[in-house]
Amino acid sequence: MDWASIFIHDTSWAFAAEIVIRVVVMFTMIILFLRYTGKRGVRQLSIFELTIILSLGSIAGDPMFTEDLPLIQAILIMSIVISLYRLYTWLMVRYRPFEDFLEGTSLYIVEDGQLALSKFELGQMSHDEFFAEMRMQGIEHLGQVRIGLLETTGSFSILLYPHDEVRYGLPLFPKQYEAVTKIEPSCHYACMFCGYVTHPLTPDELCNRCQSKCRGWAKALNDRVIR
Repeated sequence: MDWASIFIHDTSWAFAAEIVIRVVVMFTMIILFLRYTGKRGVRQLSIFELTIILSLGSIAGDPMFTEDLPLIQAILIMSIVISLYRLYTWLMVRYRPFEDFLEGTSLYIVEDGQLALSKFELGQMSHDEFFAEMRMQGIEHLGQVRIGLLETTGSFSILLYPHDEVRYGLPLFPKQYEAVTKIEPSCHYACMFCGYVTHPLTPDELCNRCQSKCRGWAKALNDRVIR
């Protein structure tokens, strides 16, 4: 095995010095680009901002070590990308439909302690993904949640019921989120697909809200939020 060929190949001292200059220039351009786009660009990224970052990485990478790629081309491309970013940002401020097209819109996942059926039926959100996020925010069951929004950044915004308005809801932790085999007349039960709470007569009764989507009934909880 030719180690010299693997590590050095035809790299000369002159090109090594050129690489140093290329990296310094492109690294500085990245810093200036991110500084110019504002602090929001380095926090939670939207689809549009992620596209910009991926473009930035592609533009900056090759000129750092490609000998026959002049820096002026990379700088020109990066300048065009910056101009497009500013143009798209201006259009998003002026035209709401354009912003919705690029950034997307917030989705209602929970309304009045029940899951928004359309989002789950269309596959826009999985139960496991949503339940995990709720658990990390200290939510024990859906009866504690008045509104749950999936933001365009991928984060969740939660509005909780006041303590005295907490209702029965679908449990979110695995041990409680299990289909019952026996119905107790004095207990409330939640549909394991949509969170609808009622008093089913049998464990295999269909949910009046989601019908055939029902996965069974879990014993509903009405504990208050503890923070």
